[in-house]
Amino acid sequence: MRQFLLLVALLTSCFVYTNSVNAQDEAGINASPFVIPALREWKGGVNYFEWPGNIKLVVDPAYSKALLPVAKLLAEDLRLVSPDMRPKVLTGQPSPGNVYFTLRSNDGSLPAEGYVLDIDNTLRIEAKDSIGAIWATRSLLQMLEQDHLHHRIPKGVARDYPKYAVRGFVLDVARKFFTIEFLRDYVKFMSYYKMNDFQIHLSDNGFKGFFGDNWDSTYAAFRLENTTYPNLTAKDGSYSKAEFVALQQMAQRYGVNIIPEIDVPAHSLAFSKAVPGIGSNLYGQDHLDLNNPLTYTVVDNVFKEYLQGPNPVFIGNEVHIGTDEYAKKEAEKFRAFTDHYIRFVEGYGKKVRMWGSLTHAEGTTPVKVDDVTMNLWYNGYADPKTMFDLGYKGISTPDGWLYIVPAAGYYYDYLNTKKLYEDWTPNKIGDATFDENYPLLRGGSFAVWNDHVGNGITEKDVHHRVFPAMQVLSQKMWGGRTKPMSYVDFAAKSKQIGEGPGLNMLGRIVSKDSLVFSLDTKENVVKIHNAHFDKIKEELDLKGGSSYLSTNIPGIGYDYTVTFNLKPSKDNMPDAVLFASKDAVVMLNIQGSGKLGFSREGYSYSFNYTPPADTWTHITIKGNNKGTALYVNGVLLEKLEGAKRTFANGKQTAKVQTLFFPLAYIGSSSSACKAQISQLKVFNRELDEEVIKRIAEEVKNQK
Repeated sequence: MRQFLLLVALLTSCFVYTNSVNAQDEAGINASPFVIPALREWKGGVNYFEWPGNIKLVVDPAYSKALLPVAKLLAEDLRLVSPDMRPKVLTGQPSPGNVYFTLRSNDGSLPAEGYVLDIDNTLRIEAKDSIGAIWATRSLLQMLEQDHLHHRIPKGVARDYPKYAVRGFVLDVARKFFTIEFLRDYVKFMSYYKMNDFQIHLSDNGFKGFFGDNWDSTYAAFRLENTTYPNLTAKDGSYSKAEFVALQQMAQRYGVNIIPEIDVPAHSLAFSKAVPGIGSNLYGQDHLDLNNPLTYTVVDNVFKEYLQGPNPVFIGNEVHIGTDEYAKKEAEKFRAFTDHYIRFVEGYGKKVRMWGSLTHAEGTTPVKVDDVTMNLWYNGYADPKTMFDLGYKGISTPDGWLYIVPAAGYYYDYLNTKKLYEDWTPNKIGDATFDENYPLLRGGSFAVWNDHVGNGITEKDVHHRVFPAMQVLSQKMWGGRTKPMSYVDFAAKSKQIGEGPGLNMLGRIVSKDSLVFSLDTKENVVKIHNAHFDKIKEELDLKGGSSYLSTNIPGIGYDYTVTFNLKPSKDNMPDAVLFASKDAVVMLNIQGSGKLGFSREGYSYSFNYTPPADTWTHITIKGNNKGTALYVNGVLLEKLEGAKRTFANGKQTAKVQTLFFPLAYIGSSSSACKAQISQLKVFNRELDEEVIKRIAEEVKNQK
């Protein structure tokens, strides 16, 4: 058994280099560099600031406590951007060629989170506060990403600041679990686009109709470790308190606020399963019984566990208490419940957010108003004008614009980014429009809701939906009504900017042509094809015994084509691994069926095909965001796409059968897989059928 690690530093940036950041007018004056969100103000200079690999990041000693962490974060990111970068962080006064950090804390003309970039012989970052300094570094990193060959940025002066204080994203981790690693990556991703508010929806449940109309079998999850009620914590995926605290601390370093949400008294099946008797027999077990004193005791105890003590689990300033979609007939009791938990959470020094529902739950029972913020999502539940008139603060979260519900058939599978770019700003909430400067409007937030539990959607699938929305909504929440260019131009230019240093969750790999990776086992040669490396060859010894190849390419995302010759033995064990990564596994004899298939995130799918033993067959697997197709000897055999799950009551949900193709390990290190692979080729696009046939013909006699 041999393991070979590719010693090639692959640049897996998703996007093709252009010189847009170096655009000049006829007089040689630099145009505003393209970043997302766009710089609010720019005065172009002449020529460029050259960014040396050993650049010094110098912090004003007067503000070292606030700004040294920002400079160190930039240094870390620069090392991820390029192996040539070796930045040094120090305090003192700058010299030409340095990046200098200081604050304009007393500058009344610069809003909170604002910054000035003065790019000349010295690059000066002058920020209103440390958060503004972080955003300045994100702009610089985006400029560098677009000019990674030359490491230069245009000279000029930028003055940049947000239109809205809250620029958010809501992720439902209850009905679909997301790993803590994914959440960490999303903090970095959001920070890269100056999105500063990450609401994590920690508790919820599926729809009873998809679970035999039986509450006992209906899926429910509470994703955070709970010691008061251990049965409350989901068994199929959860976060420890220590992990969640560390996530919040990390997010603060990146300028992002984590907003934990515990949704009560509806969407609360996890509570009634953990503590029988507190579910409503009248409205359903996903509604807590507001007549039962034990309900208040349990919910009090849960919130208290995360809020009490000198080192609480919820470390930020704001906590979300849910309060949406409860039975209308219980309006007065719902209002009393809401008021209780606003005051309960505030008693621990936190400010409260909630969904509200106070139009839906109209009544006379008072609900505290001062310093309470609502996510205004549907005007029939909480009419924004009425709520503002009462004095509530609001975050624009309109479902008809901003709700992604993957593969559900309602709301959006992918947001309409063109319409959002051209027509929406956070002052538009449903059919109500407010002044952009309305004082109680804090900003906006878009959301992913995983309503259809078990539909096969993966983290990669969710990210594929979020990424284009994040780019557009970053612009709209930072810049407001201002559109720096047409949507067509924005969409084209946005392809130059990825997810942030060290991230490639989309799994995109650039090449000069569509071939990004090939493994010729006949000649024992690996070829890496990349936009920045012509052809790199490494000799492999794959002869004899059980062998596998380890690469530094985790996998390739949508759209892709993978082709290879396959010769399996007849005595493969179940789930014999052909390709693997932390995200997915492609297997022979999947689940003992004899068929070729794949598994990811607990879902296993098989093609209706058993590769013949002791025979060479040419296999092509083609994947996109809709599904996965199998070609055998150049001919389409099956497309796993568009399938449905049908329940006993006739209800249906999607059955998503996508595959983020794994490339971290090729072959198996164990004796479970007995097969030979040759002529492996990986393409970063979907090849058409004629090309697939031609490749099959070219290699059919090669072993």
